[in-house]
Amino acid sequence: MIGRLLFAVVAMAGLAGAAPVDLAQPISMTAEGLRSAKGRILICVARSADYFPDCSKDPDKRHLIVATTGNAIPLGNLAPGDYAIAIIHDENGNGKLDTFAGIPREGVGFSRNPVLRFGAPSFQSAEFVVSGAPVRQAIRLKYFL
Repeated sequence: MIGRLLFAVVAMAGLAGAAPVDLAQPISMTAEGLRSAKGRILICVARSADYFPDCSKDPDKRHLIVATTGNAIPLGNLAPGDYAIAIIHDENGNGKLDTFAGIPREGVGFSRNPVLRFGAPSFQSAEFVVSGAPVRQAIRLKYFL
């Protein structure tokens, strides 16, 4: 009996530091490999493949515009679930991704840094989970031109 009680106390003590998995958690990101400090960073945080990589019609409107920085960028608190991030280094500040013959002229990046081939990666390849702990994504920008 004492052994069971001791086991229960030890097990409960181990859970004391864990955050509940059903609470919103802070999320942040860094944009790595910026080729200049010009312009802004356009950020799309999507919870569904339907709104990835372009958040313009996302009902949750998790679309942010921030100054170019190599520092951590807070993205707020997110409810538990699956998410993906797409970013654009909008060097000329016109609020959109500039392309030449379909090739991005400005830097692009995605959460989990999937290999980029032709077009944006799938939601699944950029997807990460928010559950029980703060999340930080280090996103490497890719420049094609």
